[in-house]
Amino acid sequence: MITFPENADLKKKWTQIVFFWTARILSFGVILVLITILYFITSKGFEVISWDFLTENPKDGMNAGGIFPAIIGTLYLIIGSMIIAFPIGVLAGIYVNEYARNGIAKRIIQIMTNNLSGIPSIVFGLFGMALFVNYLNFGASIIAGSLTLALLSLPLIIRTTEESLKAVDNTFRHASYGLGASKLYTIRKVVLPIAFPNIITGLILSIGRVSGETAPILFTAAAYFLPRLPQSLTDQCMALPYHLYVISTSGTDLDKARPMAYGTALVLVMIVLLVNGLAGLLRNYFARKVKMK
Repeated sequence: MITFPENADLKKKWTQIVFFWTARILSFGVILVLITILYFITSKGFEVISWDFLTENPKDGMNAGGIFPAIIGTLYLIIGSMIIAFPIGVLAGIYVNEYARNGIAKRIIQIMTNNLSGIPSIVFGLFGMALFVNYLNFGASIIAGSLTLALLSLPLIIRTTEESLKAVDNTFRHASYGLGASKLYTIRKVVLPIAFPNIITGLILSIGRVSGETAPILFTAAAYFLPRLPQSLTDQCMALPYHLYVISTSGTDLDKARPMAYGTALVLVMIVLLVNGLAGLLRNYFARKVKMK
């Protein structure tokens, strides 16, 4: 219920009413689009989901069997990229916000980070192929794909960390310094624990992005058809985004493979929701610890 002062101008009243209802309608519209997409994928893919579909290797040119190697490969790439990107991104964000002096150098770092966020993923894929696959001789492998996806998600983690640290009130820093604590100790014991729940948000967004990327792993890690599990980080792997692309566009029998495509899409969405849910629980855990202190 919106209330207005008695002396409020009629034009201001209607401006606020129009803005309020426009924002409400747009918000519900976004939710409706999300629900529609989830319903479409679930209704088409649920009939394909079975224990065999989740645990078997692909067969008959990927027109039959399961997607187990693609599930494992996707998890390898997500976990590998986050292990690399998250600590580097957090440390970079700490440097930019806590140590870098205001000036041209800091501004250049922020501008370049923002520009990296807008680079198409296909460019990261080509760069990863040139650097990790060819120059460093990693070949098409899990490690090359993880490093490429880490570069893709790094700008988002850096910016999220920087903004999370900015949100911490300076009184906490000044109180710590007043007690004789060093800058490093203040960041590690005071600032970072307060900001960490919001930093986890960057991790969640990064996971959501890298889990659905096809272009970067197309050149660095993904195999067209590999009905076995990778044995080491230097092996290629199947991945759900690339598997979905292949069976939807280049399969031997597109009509036969279409139900499997919907099933693969549903599994990919479920994995993203599961990983994001676990990250959300982690964020809530650290938020409760901060409140307890």
